[in-house]
Amino acid sequence: MSSLSVIIATIRPSFLILTPVCLFLGWSFVWAENRFVHDYLLVLTFTGAMMAHISVNMLNEYLDYTSGLDLNTTRTAFSGGSGALPNHPKMAASVLTIGITALFVTLLIGVFFVWLYGWQLLPIGVSGLLIIVAYTRWINRYPWLCLVAPGLGFGLLMTVGAYFAITGVFNQDLWLISLVPFFLVNNLLLLNQYPDIEADKMAGRNHFPIAYGVSSSNLVYFLFLVLTMLVIIISVVMDILPNLSLMALIATPIGFYALSGALKFKQNIGQHPQFLVANVIVTVAVPVLLGASIIIG
Repeated sequence: MSSLSVIIATIRPSFLILTPVCLFLGWSFVWAENRFVHDYLLVLTFTGAMMAHISVNMLNEYLDYTSGLDLNTTRTAFSGGSGALPNHPKMAASVLTIGITALFVTLLIGVFFVWLYGWQLLPIGVSGLLIIVAYTRWINRYPWLCLVAPGLGFGLLMTVGAYFAITGVFNQDLWLISLVPFFLVNNLLLLNQYPDIEADKMAGRNHFPIAYGVSSSNLVYFLFLVLTMLVIIISVVMDILPNLSLMALIATPIGFYALSGALKFKQNIGQHPQFLVANVIVTVAVPVLLGASIIIG
């Protein structure tokens, strides 16, 4: 592996699709309202969000390597890290440097938006930075916080922040709609933790599947999936979303398919990647279909 290949691997490119998906849902409200949009604001928002995602991925890779966790995990396409640093330990400092640089770029863009609009965006920005910095080293030790942190970062903060960064105001309805990626992203990370349970225990982590077991985690997955559907249905009934938004529900059976794999194979689900693939598909498909329905109206 070349140095560039190691860097690309630790960025986890296949994971980065989650960022444009969450941005798209937030921006769909902007486009549905026919608001004028400055292109440079779109570019800055996209860049800041991507840098935040890259930063959390690379810092997680670095910390998992230095803690020894990467040496004990059984890697799948969705868990266990990229495996790049254990094979190329001399690249660890470079990965850390790039991760911190990406975080600094995110901070600079956030400062610009605070300067542009005022303090209203500050709570979202500060909360996002805290999640990035604290996720691997501290948040993973608190089961309930670890359970909801991914959804808070990508679902609530990124989706709502995407709208504000373009318009300078908050959309009250979007707080409710952002619960859709909140629940789905929480489920995405929850299921991906199953194959790493034993390795994570050894590293001192205490996320939800470790603290409460796989059966309780499966129940949470089910509840989050049902709540996702309820948010969409209630929002349509309340005329927050158009009737067409019900089409987003057609992707939810994919989530139940992923859950069936979790019920059957438990923490061995990593040996049956089709279920983890389904988990990714439902997390991406539902917000995309929802955003498309909002734009079409």
